Amino acid sequence: MGTTNTSCMLQVGETAGLVWHLLDQKGEMSLAKLAKEIKAPRDLIMQGVGWLAREGKIDITEKGRRKIIALR
Repeated sequence: MGTTNTSCMLQVGETAGLVWHLLDQKGEMSLAKLAKEIKAPRDLIMQGVGWLAREGKIDITEKGRRKIIALR
């Protein structure tokens, strides 16, 4: 595993932590609102959300065209 890969994984993990803490403080929110609240590239936020989903720490539901993210 190269340094770039490790650095990328570290960024995704840190972003997942930011997503988790934001949801813990403010409750469920749309993916768009998460992207506005967290000053990071949308791709990185999506990867962080995926990380949390894979760990079973969040629920993702669809409301119309929006995806709502909430802690379990």
